[in-house]
Amino acid sequence: MSSATFDPDAPVLSYSPVTFQIPGRPVSLQVRVTAPAAGGNLPVILLSHGHGASNNLSSLNGYAPLVNQWAAAGFVVIQPTHLSSRTLAAKLSDAPGAPFFWQSRATDMSHILDHLGEIENEVPQLAGRLHRDNVAVSGHSLGGFTAGLLLGATVTDPDTGEVVSFLEPRIKQGVLLAAPGRGGEDVLTGWMAAQVPFFHGIDFSTMTTPALVVAGDKDDSQHFTSVGPDWHADPYRLAPAPKALLTVFGAEHLLGGISGYDAQETSDENPERVAAVARLSAAYLHSQFRPGSLTWEAACAELAAGTAPLAGVESK
Repeated sequence: MSSATFDPDAPVLSYSPVTFQIPGRPVSLQVRVTAPAAGGNLPVILLSHGHGASNNLSSLNGYAPLVNQWAAAGFVVIQPTHLSSRTLAAKLSDAPGAPFFWQSRATDMSHILDHLGEIENEVPQLAGRLHRDNVAVSGHSLGGFTAGLLLGATVTDPDTGEVVSFLEPRIKQGVLLAAPGRGGEDVLTGWMAAQVPFFHGIDFSTMTTPALVVAGDKDDSQHFTSVGPDWHADPYRLAPAPKALLTVFGAEHLLGGISGYDAQETSDENPERVAAVARLSAAYLHSQFRPGSLTWEAACAELAAGTAPLAGVESK
């Protein structure tokens, strides 16, 4: 992997859909694969989309501003269309687990890893270029909840009362983007709280896999909680080390526009902010996958040295 320097203009290749038939899944699993045009020994990022209001950003077709920069930095990014995507809403409105499909979102990622060899062979110019042992998961918003489960957070199933785990040992690192925080009736007080009962039972104390938590200091999700923007830092504060927290200054829930270029749902559009999130998260993963690399330390030092830094970093 050669992403010690971050070149956002490096050419990337994107291929979709790669389709799998998964037993018991009501529709096929489709993914998009985006990779650098050159290089080998490439780590993999599985990216779980959010549950936004648009028809296509919450699918394999979203998050291009982030995905393209991650691929340019030397990662292969794999994006599934989860069952919760609005692109599937008409087909699956009455399916078990609708509308959020919180359990199948996590199992989608394990299915992708089961088929990683097939993905590598099907996507043109990708065969032989993956480092299959270097796998990270990332997710935005509801996708951040999904990523947290795969990193080891447990949740009390609201239907059964049982504590369940979706820990995926093949995933070695994580990046949580504007992920939801802790649950509880005293925390989840907004009008959407009753719609997401699985949020109430999240336990970050078991999320032992290393991760970078990215939170906007203006991301005030009042439809879920009155705690304020700090709620999105809970996956860092309530999980055991090693973890890092990137607080993005001035950022709201889309962190400057990570879900799509010129997306109407972005309330804080800022390409410079998106580039910073991409650059710093890529640097974090680069250092995690290459012990001894100083890419993350260098990126943090550069951030702190700026006259008007876009973000702040802490770690444990």
